[in-house]
Amino acid sequence: MKKWIVTLVLLLSVVGLRYSDPWILETVRMKALDVHQQNQETVILEDIVTVEIDNKTMDKNGQWPWPREIMQRELIKLFESGAGLVVMPILFSQPDRGGKDKEFAELLAQLPVVIGQIPANEAKGNPVPRGVAVIGGNGEDPPWTNWIYEYNSAVGPVKEIGDVAAGVGMMSSPPESDGVLRRLPLVVQINNQLFPSISLETLRVAAGDPSYQMKASAEAGVEALRIPKFSKIITDANGSIWIDFQYKTKTMSLADIDPNAEELFVQGKIVILSPTASGIDNPVATPVGVLQGHDVIATSIATMMTGTNISRPWWSDFAEIGAVAIGGAILAVVVLVLPWFVSLIAPVLVVGSFFTSSYLFGQGYLIDWSYPALGMFFIWAIAAFMRFMSEYKQKMEIKKQFAGYASPTVVRLLQENPALIKDGMKKEISICFSDLRGFTPLGESFGDDVKGLTEIMNGYMDAITQPILDADGMVIKYIGDASMHVHNAPIDDPDHPKSAVKTGLLMLDAVEKFNEKITSEGRPPVGMGAGINTGLGYLGEMGSTKRHSYD
Repeated sequence: MKKWIVTLVLLLSVVGLRYSDPWILETVRMKALDVHQQNQETVILEDIVTVEIDNKTMDKNGQWPWPREIMQRELIKLFESGAGLVVMPILFSQPDRGGKDKEFAELLAQLPVVIGQIPANEAKGNPVPRGVAVIGGNGEDPPWTNWIYEYNSAVGPVKEIGDVAAGVGMMSSPPESDGVLRRLPLVVQINNQLFPSISLETLRVAAGDPSYQMKASAEAGVEALRIPKFSKIITDANGSIWIDFQYKTKTMSLADIDPNAEELFVQGKIVILSPTASGIDNPVATPVGVLQGHDVIATSIATMMTGTNISRPWWSDFAEIGAVAIGGAILAVVVLVLPWFVSLIAPVLVVGSFFTSSYLFGQGYLIDWSYPALGMFFIWAIAAFMRFMSEYKQKMEIKKQFAGYASPTVVRLLQENPALIKDGMKKEISICFSDLRGFTPLGESFGDDVKGLTEIMNGYMDAITQPILDADGMVIKYIGDASMHVHNAPIDDPDHPKSAVKTGLLMLDAVEKFNEKITSEGRPPVGMGAGINTGLGYLGEMGSTKRHSYD
């Protein structure tokens, strides 16, 4: 009963730990989910490409930031090369030193270009808002107030540029607690006003929609976002999407873009123009390694465009806790009750949790496999330890109980198979009773020397017991100066009648040798009588629950 109680307490503790979900478990869970991202086959995007402002481009155009006229020239080159839409995750927050903001704004007013702005807790800027239709909420406060990432201010583009740009999106990519970016907020809030991410703005501009829609509630936060011409985008409660990092883009240096080339790299594509030169690049830690910021933008756009973005559903925590509870309970029963080889189900359940999680990931669901696997393994290990300790204790008790009454061979067999004793048996056995003859003269020779008499009696019992042990017989009990032992139990002896008689004769021989010793010390000799019978016997542990013996 004790092992069941301990196992149950540990199982409840494991489930309770997952329910409380401390930081370390969240980190392990994220790392485990990263494995699925890393195991995916890469998909090269056809509709999105990245053009890098790299070291080669910097050598050509000079130091960063460029004057507006250079940026204007490079934009024109991209559209002359056939670009369908250009995304520039670049801040234009300061007026141009050459006074060319007006000309640059006039160009942006004619082209589909999305530029960036960045949220901050302390900044002076003019972030550009975007209209949003919110579904849900009944109170005075917006339903998303307590859910969406909140900032005090933001740095936006120069007003004349921001007013004419086809799209202006927030460049916000907060990492998880372990510093790895896995989720991207599609909207942030500043003073109760919503601002879309640059990825969402790109999708809106590409679709030609004037705004986007959001479904939210004060109880559950953001449920989904939608660009009317695209499928619903499933988000978490904070308005973030899990980025699917299987998507990769083709990349080219801006210096190599040539409108006169036979094969136009950007023809009809969404082009992400981003600085990657040394010192102005934007490396980001992701589950699949360090990527550039434009890679994250491209991947998040592709995640939304496919309409099958991965999500962590509301029932995921219940599923993971249930897997630990049910799997752990099954393993506890298997280990504590069934034969040891049945416990091989443990690796099946542990490995199965990974492949189940992998399958669900393929269906778009993020379900943790690490904690169910670790939890079940922990329960299995503890249950196995409890069983080992229980069996070890049982074997030690058997050894202690029978070490002086049976041969080492018999004790070993009983330790290996305690059922021989615990379950009892009904079988034909040979029983031998022995009795000391001549005790009275021997006792009188010691007078009041009780210790001396005790030593002599123990020597006698040693003498007659050794032949029993040598024949793999079992001493059942000593009664004063008498003994009782059996053959053919608890281990088999097909020739038990012969063994019993032969052992009785050897016991008589042992008494003769014992007499040689005591007579040399001036003591009277003793004799032994023995009675042997063969018949049906019932054997097992008999007695009270607190005091019993094999009989």
